[in-house]
Amino acid sequence: MNMFWALLAMAWGSFSGSSVTSDQGVQSLPSITSNFNTAIIQSQQDQVVIDADNPPAKIDPQPDAPIVKGIYVTAYSAGGARMKELLELVDNSELNSMVIDIKDDLGYITYPTENKTLLEMGTSQPFIRDIDALMKRLQKHDVYPIARVVVFKDTILAEKNPELSFKNKDGSVWANSKGDSFVNPYSKEVWDYNVAIAKEAAKLGFKEIQFDYVRFPEGFENRADTLKYTKTDKSRVDIVAEFVQYARKELAPLGVRVSVDIFGYAASVPAAEGIGQDFVKISENVDVISPMVYPSHYSTGWYGVKDPDKDPYTTIKGSMEDTHKKLDPTKELKPIIRPWIQDFTASWLGSGHYVKYGKKQVEDQIKAMKDMNVDEYLLWNASNRYTPGVNYE
Repeated sequence: MNMFWALLAMAWGSFSGSSVTSDQGVQSLPSITSNFNTAIIQSQQDQVVIDADNPPAKIDPQPDAPIVKGIYVTAYSAGGARMKELLELVDNSELNSMVIDIKDDLGYITYPTENKTLLEMGTSQPFIRDIDALMKRLQKHDVYPIARVVVFKDTILAEKNPELSFKNKDGSVWANSKGDSFVNPYSKEVWDYNVAIAKEAAKLGFKEIQFDYVRFPEGFENRADTLKYTKTDKSRVDIVAEFVQYARKELAPLGVRVSVDIFGYAASVPAAEGIGQDFVKISENVDVISPMVYPSHYSTGWYGVKDPDKDPYTTIKGSMEDTHKKLDPTKELKPIIRPWIQDFTASWLGSGHYVKYGKKQVEDQIKAMKDMNVDEYLLWNASNRYTPGVNYE
């Protein structure tokens, strides 16, 4: 807290001798608050040293942001014909936001970029052919735009720059059973590449950057000693948390929030040392945390339910109870909780273990969150086909 008050004093000093009047008279309180927050954030950028054990005071770079209720939109949908249908869904419901892939699950930058640094390291695959036109379209429909940036799962970057990846003993780039490669969270070059993409997204008009796959590969603890990669004496948990802290430090002065996706069960279990995810440490360093609490992703017995997918209300309520319990001790560092919820049918669970998801199942999840004082959420459907007629209030 000492650092917090020091920053407040520094920010207040930046206002000394300044008038809070304008041509229209005295500035509104939100305007003063926004200016005040900006001054503190600028001070943090100069003063804060990246350290997982010492998160900086949390100042919202966007205090006037709406209560976000959104949907996931692939770059293919954002740049194609389906966008008309998705905008109509938002226009005719309580939904107000879209999370759009700007760097996708393979690592492609999804729009044409002229940034030479980004193109030297990565590859543009312009599913969104005219990004400026898309941003104007979103603004016209009053959509709160969030840029999804997949960070350490990045086959494109790993293959183009093998020195930034994990290598097998023979020098080849390691890939998991699905053929996906990851890049090394210990690499500052990887940090800066992803932050540079995020900064460009902010300049394009995105209000928030949502980082996904902020972790090492699943099961990394079983291969950490056999793969070749550069590392320091910091733990995997600390290095992941410090990436998030660094990203927020760099992006907050641009007026954008930083959010992170994380496994839903992370709120219910100890830190996942293997993949480097500590729910609390990451949450302390973001404006928004988005646990992926899809009922289909919980196995038999979670929250006393035999088949969690068939009881979305109980599953979501239990996950939110655990989330609050985990984050309440962080006090002023507690982020906005904005879960990803399920709007898809998990038929792969097998007969008798799933239900077809529709209006009731989506509304049950929303009610569970509301009953746990969680007002914000995001709907996930990989094909971007969302249930019609849902009450999103």
